[in-house]
Amino acid sequence: MSGPNGEPHVAGGAGPGEDGGEDSFGEEEYAAINSMLDQINSCLDHLEEKNDYLHARLKELLESNRQTRLEFQQQLRTSTPWFKCKLE
Repeated sequence: MSGPNGEPHVAGGAGPGEDGGEDSFGEEEYAAINSMLDQINSCLDHLEEKNDYLHARLKELLESNRQTRLEFQQQLRTSTPWFKCKLE
C-alpha cells in the first residue's frame, strides 16, 4: 500500500525521519537525481528558446502574408479590368 505522498510503504523498516538513522537515499543517489534534474532543466531551457524563436518567425511570416494580401487587394482595386480595356 502507498503512503500519503504516493511513496511505497515498506513494512518493518524505519522510514525517513524515524529512528532508522539514515535517509532512504544516500548522497550518491541525490547527486545522480540532481544531475538528471539539471539535464532536464537544460533541455527545457533549450526547448523554450526554440519555441520563442519559432513563435517570432511565425509572427513575422503572418505579418508578411497580411502585407502581401493587402498589397494584392490594393492592386486589384486600382487595376483596370481586362474587359474595360480598349482593344486597338
